[in-house]
Formats: sequence, structure tokens, C-alpha cells
Amino acid sequence: MSRARESAVRLLQLMMVASLVLPAVLFAYASFLTFRDIQTTTDERIRHSLDVMQEQALKVFQTIDRTFAEINEIMRGMSDEDIRAAQARLHARLSSIVGTMPQLHDIVLFGRDGRMLTASSLAVVPRGVLLKDRDSFAAQIARDAGTYVSEMHAPELPGIGRDFFYLSHRLESPDGAFNGIIMVAVRPRYFENFYSLIGPTRGSFYALMRADGSTLVHYPVGNAFPQRLRPTSTLHAAIARGLKHGLFAVDAEIDNVPRRIGFRKLPGYPVYALAGVTSAAIRAEWLSTMTTYLIFGLPATLLIFSVLWVALRRTRRLYEEADRREAAEDALRQAQRLEAIGQLTGGVAHDFNNLLTIVSGSVHRLRRDIKDEKQMRLLDAIANATQRGESLTRQLLTFSRRQTLQPSTIDVAERLPQLKDMLARSLREDIEIHVIVPRPPCLVKVDPSEFELALLNLAVNARDAMPSGGTLTIAARPIVLRGKADEEGLRGDFVAIRVADTGDGIAPDVLPRVFEPFFTTKEVGKGTGLGLSQVYGFAKQSGGAATVTSAPRRGTAITLFLPRSFEAQARPRETSRVRGPAHPAGTVLLVEDNAEVAEVARAYLEQLGYGVKAVASAQSGLEILKREGGIDVVFSDILMPGGTTGRDLAEDVRRRFPHIVILLTTGYSSSAQDAVRDGFAVLQKPYDLPALENALRAARKAVDRTPQRAAE
Repeated sequence: MSRARESAVRLLQLMMVASLVLPAVLFAYASFLTFRDIQTTTDERIRHSLDVMQEQALKVFQTIDRTFAEINEIMRGMSDEDIRAAQARLHARLSSIVGTMPQLHDIVLFGRDGRMLTASSLAVVPRGVLLKDRDSFAAQIARDAGTYVSEMHAPELPGIGRDFFYLSHRLESPDGAFNGIIMVAVRPRYFENFYSLIGPTRGSFYALMRADGSTLVHYPVGNAFPQRLRPTSTLHAAIARGLKHGLFAVDAEIDNVPRRIGFRKLPGYPVYALAGVTSAAIRAEWLSTMTTYLIFGLPATLLIFSVLWVALRRTRRLYEEADRREAAEDALRQAQRLEAIGQLTGGVAHDFNNLLTIVSGSVHRLRRDIKDEKQMRLLDAIANATQRGESLTRQLLTFSRRQTLQPSTIDVAERLPQLKDMLARSLREDIEIHVIVPRPPCLVKVDPSEFELALLNLAVNARDAMPSGGTLTIAARPIVLRGKADEEGLRGDFVAIRVADTGDGIAPDVLPRVFEPFFTTKEVGKGTGLGLSQVYGFAKQSGGAATVTSAPRRGTAITLFLPRSFEAQARPRETSRVRGPAHPAGTVLLVEDNAEVAEVARAYLEQLGYGVKAVASAQSGLEILKREGGIDVVFSDILMPGGTTGRDLAEDVRRRFPHIVILLTTGYSSSAQDAVRDGFAVLQKPYDLPALENALRAARKAVDRTPQRAAE
């Protein structure tokens, strides 16, 4: 065993070292790959930017070339004096051209002597403006230089705040001699605005540059970009060698900022487009990505290291964890089994309640005809058996959570002391009852009668567990549950009601089955096994749970967890008993698919003074209502054949015939509780004549309170 432990410790230690070394190696490799990928992505972004810049600059220069051709055509055959004489007309024409081209600021014509002839920005040009010393003029004198791109110059005319670069074109006389130039002032801001749209990312820069290294446009504008590249710079040397495109890193040789830069020549023009990203921006993007990896990777690495360290100390607890897991699986299987039993018992209870209705109704009819005392005793025995059967089915329905509840808000802190005397009558004198409740109200929304029945069942079980006397303690307290397994995963505000005895306790092998219906450890004839199943079903149907803890010779404690309510407590209203039939006259539409149950209901209704029309389906009932009049009450079973339930019929009747009283009945239906919430009166099977009478009276009062009935 010691060698195995040493091997396990050494293995864990090696795993702890690996949990640090391996992530560090992976992080270094990921750093290399990430930096390489970011550089590749940056190069692709630069190339894409150059594509866009080249296309945009070409369109601008080609548009200006077409403008030169248009102006040249306008000036064809005109001498300098002719141009000066037509200044007003030419000014208007040139102004209209500039107005349609946002990239242009001005168009100026100079004569062969270098004097300004006309301009788009001036209606009358001054005669003293000379351009002989400018490269735009000198380059066109000896030969046609095509579209000449100048360096950046201060504006020739007053009122212009920023420098411009000029494009010039030679004017020739008919014999081919030099006759002056057309010069177009191009707005650098036009390019800057465009570059601001394609390059909003941090560290990006864009520029237009002449072949000799002179800067025409650069963005961002605020950067200290040089007017001309140094002849020794890598970029200038690459352009001087005649390269038309390139992409490389430069180290502080342009504007003292290291960056990744690319360039591309504009076809047909001595101009290059430049795009780049600073090295600092590339590193920042890389560091941001690696920081993200570190944010997620470092805690994971530390977590793995910590888990391995904790594993050294928790090895001995593995068996305990396995035991707890097995217990949780057993609890899950037990809950699933109880749910399956509940579904089975709910279905059985429906048919059983129909049978009990037939039996109790038949007994009631026989009592009116039989006078023999011996036969009356037999009928009493049948009636008592029917009542016991009704009680059993009620407990079954409660366990299976199919019982129709009438919930209301009650204060447990107030109700438990009131129930103490009632519970004491069900116990023996040698059992002492202690009730412990908190001072603040503990409100829950439950069915009061089912709540009292659950407490009574718990008290009776505690009594049987203490044959020699003892103490029964009922304690309530508010509690906030966190979803633990021993509380069946409940979360939120609850009221815990703990009923504990000092009896013999429950054996561990029996404890998981105490909530099953018909399971009991009592002797034959001393228990049905439905008491604790009713408690379990009541708690679950109320939105809570029931748990049990016990130890041999140390007693048993059963805890009800009921959802805490924050609604106002409903106070009981005083009601006066109305004697006599629910309604002395009228016609009842009886909708019941079971012929024997329908016969019992017909007998009860006729005894109450009603006329009865019976049908076997909801569709037939609705047809009678549409076809015939004089129906005062609809009395329908909820579960009906044909696809239309009694509740569907009730909804239809309420909508079409609001004056008709509606009473529903069921031996079991999953929709009965929904019908109660929707305001329908529901009578639980089996029922007798007084129960039917009271239910009809309550249903009629509900209709009388509606606005439609009041209006009548």
C-alpha cells in the first residue's frame, strides 16, 4: 500500500510540474504563431489598402487628364490677348468645371511668358503673377512632359490657407511651339478624407509620394511626416531602382517611427501610393491577443496546479465521495419510482371514484325504498366502506399530485398553535406536543384542509412510533434553499415545517420507501400505507418537497418545505347556511359518458327538483344548447370521449351562454386544477346528495355575481 501511495504522490508531483512547464511551452509557441499570423494579416491589410489607394488616385489623375483635354480644346487657336479679352467667359467655364470636381481647388492658365492669363478662382487676374521659376512651368518649356506632378507649393493666389500640389499640361501653338501651360491645383484634403475612411485603425498611415521622394499627401495629417525622403532611406532606394511595388519593414527612416510599409506605383504617373502600420500597433495587437490567452490560460493553469495539489490531500476521501454519489443516484431512482407510481395511482383513482359514485348513489336510492332494519345495517356497512374507499382514493390522488386543491394564503406561525388541540385529540395522553413558531408571519399558499390532513397523518405516524409515550415537536421557520440534493434541488424562499418524534426510528433499509403508497411496517389491519404518501404528494403538489431523516432509537423527523408566499393572508368570511334545494326548478344538462354514473347523477338532480336531459358526450351537449332552450345548469364530467373535454364544453358555454350555471365533476383529471384556477366550480367524485346540492349552490352564486347575470 505504501509503494502504491508513493507512486501516486510521485505521479501527482510530475503532473504538477507538467501543469506549469507544458502551458509555458505552449504559450511560447502560440506567441510565435500569433505574431506571425498578425504580421501576415497586417501585410494583407496593407496590400488591400494599396489596391484601394491606387484605384482612387488613378481615377483622380485620369479625370484631371480629361479636364486638360477639355480645356485645351476650349483654348485651341486663342492667343494670350484673346484669352485675356475673354476672361469673364473663360472664368465662368473654368469655375463650372472646378465646381463639379471636389478634388480640384483651382484651374489657372499661364502664357508662354509665365504670366497668368485667367483662373477659375478670379474673374479678373492680376498681370503681375509670374510662374517662370516653378517646376510645373519649366518642365513643359523644352518638351511636352505630359501630365506633370509638382512638389507641394504655397498657393499663388491670396486667401488660400493650405499648400497644394499642381498638375500641369503644356499648351501648344498650331506649329507645335510652347504656348503656355494649364495648371490644376489639387486639394490634398480630398485624399486625406478618403484615407480617413479606409484607415481608421490605430497605427495606420497613408501617403502619396513623387518618384523623387517628395511627399504630396499624408494621413494622419498631424504626423511629422517629412517633405522629402532621405536619399539613403530604404524606401527611396527601392523607388530609385525602378521597383513598382514592395513591402518591407523600415526602422525610423521616414518620420522616426518604425513601421511595416508597402508602396505601389500609379501606372502612367510618377507617383507612388504608400500604406503602412506602425510596429508599435502590430506589437499592441499581438500583446492584446496574447493577453487574452493569458487571461484565460493563466487561471486555468493555476487551477490545474491547485487541483493537483488538492488531490494530494483528498485521495483518502475518494471512497466517501463515491458513497455520496451512490446515495444521490439511489435518491434519483427513488424519485423516479415514486413519480411512476404516482402516475399509475392517478389513473386507477379515476375509475375507482366512478365505481364509488355508483355504489354510494345506489345506497342512497335504496335507503328510500328499504325499511327493514337488518337490510339498513347492510346499507350502512356499504356506505361506510364507500367512505373509506373515498378516503383512500383521496390519499392516492394527493400522493400522485392529481388532487384538486383549493389553495389560499395562511400564516403557519398562526395556524400551527391553533391545530395543537386537534392533534392532541388524535394522540395519547402520554405524548407531549411542543409547537415552536417564529414571531414574524410565515405565509404559505396551500390547501388548508390538505395541510391539516398532512399534519394529522404525521402526528398519527409519530404516535404509532412511540408506543411508550414521548414528545412530538412541530417547529416552523423561514428558510432560503440553495438547491442541495438533500432538499430535492429546491431554490428560493420556503417555510420548513419539521415534525419530529422521539420514537424507535426507521431502519436504514426501510427509510427510502416510507413515502411509497401502500408501504407500511405496521401489522396487517393497522395501517394502509397511505398516510406518508399523502404528505409527500401534498408537499410536491404545493410546489415544495418532503424529506425524512431517522436513526434507530433516536426518533424520526419529517420536514415539509412549502414555498413561502408574500401575498396578503386571506381571512375566512362568515357564511350563512341556506336550507332547501339549490334551485327549486329548472333543467340540468347532464353530460356523463358512464351510463351508471349518469343514472346516479340523474336521481340526485331529480330529488333536488331539477328536470334532467342527459347526453354522453360534450359535442352532443353543445348541440342541445344550440338547438334547444330552457337549460339552466350544465353538469359535466371533465374527462369525456370524442376529443372535447368537459372543460372545453364549459369554456364554450361560458362564452356563448353566460347565464347558464356550470358545474364540473371528476374522479381524477390533470386539468381539474386548471379549471378551478379559471373560476369553474369542480365537484370531486364520489359525491353524495348534500355535496351535489352545496356545489350547485356555489356554482349558481358564482354566476349571479357575473356582470351578465346582474344585468338580467
